[in-house]
Amino acid sequence: MNIVIDPASPVPPYEQVRLRIAALAAAGDLPAGTKLPPVRQLATDLNLAANTVARAYRELEQAGLVETRGRAGTVITSRAAGTSVLAQQAAAAYAAQTRALGIPSDQAIALVKAALDH
Repeated sequence: MNIVIDPASPVPPYEQVRLRIAALAAAGDLPAGTKLPPVRQLATDLNLAANTVARAYRELEQAGLVETRGRAGTVITSRAAGTSVLAQQAAAAYAAQTRALGIPSDQAIALVKAALDH
């Protein structure tokens, strides 16, 4: 995840983190379902206090842009990624069906690309 904190910025660090994650999700760089790093890990990576990153995550969750799933972590929502829930469900159904058929993921993706190109 490409997040850079500008210590000279008048924007507080938690807000810089929040804005960057929201922008990455909206741009499609963090698609729906993408798991974010744990708070402590991201805080360490950015040289921030864990509470700073936790606040950014809380505000993203309050806005409906991420969902915290306990021990399963925090993930980007379809709302943040601009992807409809129906499209998410269709993708999940396709993934389940191709797994059941024993089709490797790279082949399944190639099939989707071919179908979209036609």
